Amino acid sequence: MGLAFGFEGYRFHGLISVYFPYNKHVIENLLSRASVKMVREPGPSETELRAIFEAAVRAPDHGKLRPWRFFVIRGDAREQLSEMFSEGVRRREPGANEAQIAKEREKPLRAPLTIAVAAKIVTGHKVPPIEQTLSAGAAAMNILNAAHALGYGARWVTGANCYDPVFKREFGLEDADQLVGFIQIGTPDETGPVTRRPDPSEFVVKWNRA
Repeated sequence: MGLAFGFEGYRFHGLISVYFPYNKHVIENLLSRASVKMVREPGPSETELRAIFEAAVRAPDHGKLRPWRFFVIRGDAREQLSEMFSEGVRRREPGANEAQIAKEREKPLRAPLTIAVAAKIVTGHKVPPIEQTLSAGAAAMNILNAAHALGYGARWVTGANCYDPVFKREFGLEDADQLVGFIQIGTPDETGPVTRRPDPSEFVVKWNRA
């Protein structure tokens, strides 16, 4: 394999102004996105949600299987999901104490809107399940970017429930399906230092066959 790709000298604003004069705002949106833990009301409107989902279904989709499923959870549904979270931890961890159960119960209540993203897996297809799951993951990333572009804070969380077959069935999924995660969205309600991102050159390799 070859050497790391050499663009170490570029920084955020220089990169945009030199190389992307016409799509500057698009690149700025991508490079300024970060997970936001604390969010509050209001969440996205119906019109904004439509735009978010329009972005989601632009995800790559090998075989045109359309494996994405987006579950909108808000209002009273948050309390229902909260109960499922607490039931899940009790089932998986019989020795869990009340503090642990309360922490799990609180998770779905942290944001005015949660979008659960799942991959509806087509079994026996030439497109393997991992590629269908990756497509749903790409859709989830598009949701994060679209929410950020609209001025909302968001973060993608997973946890034991995503891999719990009992939870998945109670949520309405089949055993073969993948629960990719829960995206919590709302108005940002936190201030603090910007998360320092790693230098991308640490992860890029200019490949050539040895």
